[in-house]
Amino acid sequence: MTSSRKNKTLFIDKEAASALELLKDNLLYPATTLMNEKTSKEVLKTGLINEHSFPFPFLLAPSGKENEKVLRSLSKGEEILLICEKEVFATLIVEEVFAINPNERIKHIYGTDDTTHPGVISTLKRIGSLAVCGEYELENATQNENKQKIQTAKRVLGAQHVSSLFMAANPLHRAHERLIRQTLDSTDLLVIFLLKPYTKQNLSYELRKEALEYFVNNFLPKNRVLVLPLENSYIFAGYSEIMIDAIVAKNYGCDRLTIGRNHAGLGMFYDSNSNKSIIDNFKGVAIEINISSEYVYCNKCTTLVSTHTCPHGQHHHISYHADSILELLENGLLPPAVLMRKEISAFLLSKLKPKRFKNLEKLYSDTFAVEGLLEEHSEKDFYLELMKLYQTTSLT
Repeated sequence: MTSSRKNKTLFIDKEAASALELLKDNLLYPATTLMNEKTSKEVLKTGLINEHSFPFPFLLAPSGKENEKVLRSLSKGEEILLICEKEVFATLIVEEVFAINPNERIKHIYGTDDTTHPGVISTLKRIGSLAVCGEYELENATQNENKQKIQTAKRVLGAQHVSSLFMAANPLHRAHERLIRQTLDSTDLLVIFLLKPYTKQNLSYELRKEALEYFVNNFLPKNRVLVLPLENSYIFAGYSEIMIDAIVAKNYGCDRLTIGRNHAGLGMFYDSNSNKSIIDNFKGVAIEINISSEYVYCNKCTTLVSTHTCPHGQHHHISYHADSILELLENGLLPPAVLMRKEISAFLLSKLKPKRFKNLEKLYSDTFAVEGLLEEHSEKDFYLELMKLYQTTSLT
């Protein structure tokens, strides 16, 4: 309900609200509060909070002329309202208001302020030049359901080890499936945090979730896998994404995190006769981080392989590029089964291209062998049967 109280107000978006919720749920520990200027400078200098790694200052600096005007008028101890989508999201007792450099903050998050970098422009528009800190209380705080689901699953399974994966699955392809199976093979419980972005994506969160749950429910021991939404706000962007993933997973109760070797934020390098990465510099983040192999389809091995175990060269390898697979779907083409499971591609294509056929039943009966029974068929059924024909080899 929109508030009629006379407190000064700041307007924040859902991304900021999501980050504030994570902080209040203790999912960003060692960060526990909005940071003041002194603490912010210390984090920038050391990359630590109480001897625990944290990638950048946790700040609230909403953009906009009205917000800036309010921020300049605030006094220490004053209570203000944080408004999100026209409703009161939280109340905050002002401790301090201080100046920040939006471009420098962007660099701390993304590692660059180059406006050609994905996400930089949209995030830069959200960040103002003044930050406010202080204790805050959420207006309609509720228990975190994700935490409860993980704890319940751990108790039911008697799980000793809980692994985590963060993925967009946009779309879910065969390499994703192999990564999931590999991770599940060495753990009692697997938590897949399915990223739920604030920017419009080609595949909606609901479609990606349904596809992922179909795979889990039909091809995995589903009682050992949890698919949970994770609001993919700006703090998960950039080269520090792995650190935030590790911190959130640990605070959710996971003791392991699996990431892909080609993860954009991994930053593998060679030092003192060994391969190292950004995770070698983590301090106090008590979670085991496993780097998975890169998977490709090899046309000599005729199966999905790790690039570390396949003896054939790159010219025999087909890589799993989600954007290219998605482009096939968007153009109405069924991706080959070596790239994507046929049930999932049929489901997604039927949703992306609904009612594309003039007479589906006639096309179905003219194209496929049928038993003569009068049955209704969906577009998904059509794509599944079409894939079977694609896989017929006697005439190819």
